[in-house]
This record gives sequence, structure tokens and C-alpha cells, in this order.
Amino acid sequence: MSSERLYFRQLLSGRDFAVGDPIATQMRNFAYLIGDRETGECVVVDPAYAAGELVDIAEADGLRLTGVLATHHHPDHVGGTMLGFTLRGVRELLEKTSVPVHVNAEELSWVANVTGIAPSELTGHEHCDKVGVGTFDIELLHTPGHTPGSQCFLFDNRLIAGDTLFIDGCGRTDFPGGDSDAMFRSLRYLADLSGDPVVYPGHWYSQEPSAALSTVKDANYVMRPQTLEEWRAFMPS
Repeated sequence: MSSERLYFRQLLSGRDFAVGDPIATQMRNFAYLIGDRETGECVVVDPAYAAGELVDIAEADGLRLTGVLATHHHPDHVGGTMLGFTLRGVRELLEKTSVPVHVNAEELSWVANVTGIAPSELTGHEHCDKVGVGTFDIELLHTPGHTPGSQCFLFDNRLIAGDTLFIDGCGRTDFPGGDSDAMFRSLRYLADLSGDPVVYPGHWYSQEPSAALSTVKDANYVMRPQTLEEWRAFMPS
């Protein structure tokens, strides 16, 4: 299938949407739009801060939103209230357009609690489930560690890695639900993916906004430990 049919945009909070929002600018979150230009369907990954603007961007490009994919429950990715602050996100998006919200089954109650969305409005998935967007399939990979139900999205030799894997470093494991040992196992799982997909992270914490997995494996310090014992010595809890 021609990649020209694939619609894909990486959008930076504070620059491409939520312009002028000081938290969005500081946090440097990426949101993503994935669509099929021929069918006009599109999903958004991790809409927060100004989720309605992301819908508007897709519509301005001639696509209609058909779903939300959430990497994990933190408000800078889906909106909601946590640790004393509140951000707009998926809940406000659903007021604009009613679409399925795809989360990992282990994350369903966390997303519901943080966003205030009823669990019945969320669609829980297992590892390796697929969500279709037009004729494209997005594979949902359960990668716990940053949170219990963190998930990455694999499609068209691209990996949207959320806060599991950055170009430099990985997500913290000291927030509620974090698990350092699980993070190690998730990173090793991603390291073994075939095809050398391009990694698209949940935040812009590096010089480049994306990089081939082989480059990340060579340069990212969190990919160096090869055993759990090495990881525990390298990244003490």
C-alpha cells in the first residue's frame, strides 16, 4: 500500500496547538494524527491542552476524527486532574465529537479516574490488539513501566512510544503505578522489534523529534542494560 495514502502528523504542544499555553509550552508534548487520505478517517494520539484544535487540524486537512488512542493516563496526554493540577483533553474532545477512546485494559480505570470519563465510554485493549483507520492497522503494544497500562502504537514501520521510550531516556517510574522492573522489560521488548521502525516519542526531550530505533538503541543510555540486574544497578528505584 502506498505510504502516500497514509496521513501522519507529529504536532508539538505550545507550537502547533495550544499556542500560548505556558504548561503546554513547558511540557513539550507531542500529539499525533494518523489517517487514511482515501477514506478520510483519522485518529488522534494523546490529545491534551487544546484537543479541539487537533480535531480542527485534521478537518482542515480533509479528514474526520474516528477515534482517540491514549498512550497512558497522565493529564498531559489525555487531560484531567492529577497531583493537584487540571488540564483539558479527551473529555472536552468528546463534547465536540463522539468517538471511541482506545486505552490498554490495565489503564482503563486510571484514565476514567483522571479524566472523569465513564469507564463505559472507554474501549480497553490487550497487547497486540489492532485498531483500524481506513485500510491501515495500528498495533497496540502493552509496555508497562511508566504506568501500568502504558502502550505504544506500531504502524507503517513507525512506533509512537508515548512516555515509554524517548529518543534520549525513558519515562519516569516513580509516579503512582510506575514500576522500574516492568520498564526494563518493556524497553527490551521494544529493542527487539523488527524492521527498525522510526521512534516518535511522547515529548520532545532531545535534539531530534524522532529517530530510527537502531539509532535510539545505539545512543540512548536506557537501552544499554541487557539484564534486569544491570538495570537495577544502573537505574536504582
